[in-house]
Amino acid sequence: MQTFYSRGKLLITSEYLILKGAKGLAIPCKKGQFLEFKRNDSKYLKWESYDYNNKIWFEAILDCENFNCIRSNKNSIAKSLSFILKETRKLNPKFLSKNGGHIKTRLEFDLYWGLGSSSSLISNLAKLNNVNPYTLLSRTFGGSGYDIACSLAKGPIIYEVKNNIYNEITFDPPFKEKLFFVYLNKKQNSKIEVDKFKNIKVDKEIIKSINSITEIISKTKNYDEFNFLIKKHEKIISNLINKTCVKNLKFKDFKGEIKSLGAWGGDFILASGINSPSYFESKGYKTIVKFDDMIYRKES
Repeated sequence: MQTFYSRGKLLITSEYLILKGAKGLAIPCKKGQFLEFKRNDSKYLKWESYDYNNKIWFEAILDCENFNCIRSNKNSIAKSLSFILKETRKLNPKFLSKNGGHIKTRLEFDLYWGLGSSSSLISNLAKLNNVNPYTLLSRTFGGSGYDIACSLAKGPIIYEVKNNIYNEITFDPPFKEKLFFVYLNKKQNSKIEVDKFKNIKVDKEIIKSINSITEIISKTKNYDEFNFLIKKHEKIISNLINKTCVKNLKFKDFKGEIKSLGAWGGDFILASGINSPSYFESKGYKTIVKFDDMIYRKES
């Protein structure tokens, strides 16, 4: 049996603009996804996906000749999986070409959190088949590839979509005890948001501004400067996509600053304020993660 593991992700800066070449600050998460593969003598691939409670949420039987689904408990997901496996075989024609197998995946985080259940799957499948994960991503889900970079990185990164370049950095602000990740109780479909944004024209000065903000946010030791910059970042993205900042939309009375992460409207936000947990709990948001409990850094 072979076992592979890839980490989840969060994009701290740049959001949509990372697709246009802006530099983005991103973090690999402490939690990720496992994939176990065992070859067998059948002509079929048995697929089982388990959630973070180790309960099966998706299963399918696929024909290894063409990866068409024979049966499944969730047909729409099976259809997507079939497509992914077919694209994988195009990159590695030997993948289950002569025999069958059994694949088990297991998430360490909630499927609906938007921490990279799809990207960590792509990363694991690429490892299993020894193919380029960015190529497999572009042939399936699409996107900038920062999530693939996070699945492979040993700590926080600055990522650029051009050539999938990333540099590992030390992002460890001294005021991190005031930073929290809050789940908005809603899963956002980032692929739909990405497709909407593709046709928006972006001035080069906006890219420069976001690059500057990303650089300073990743290094600053000053809490007030950090808050000023995430507020400025929110305003730039708000004007660009014509959406109201999440603080103005839902949390006007919050004593601190709030930044959307990734596609606006769902998943996680970054809350900067010492009283964040009690404030958001009072608003009905129960999933609140401390900075150090979310971010992964490899022990030196």
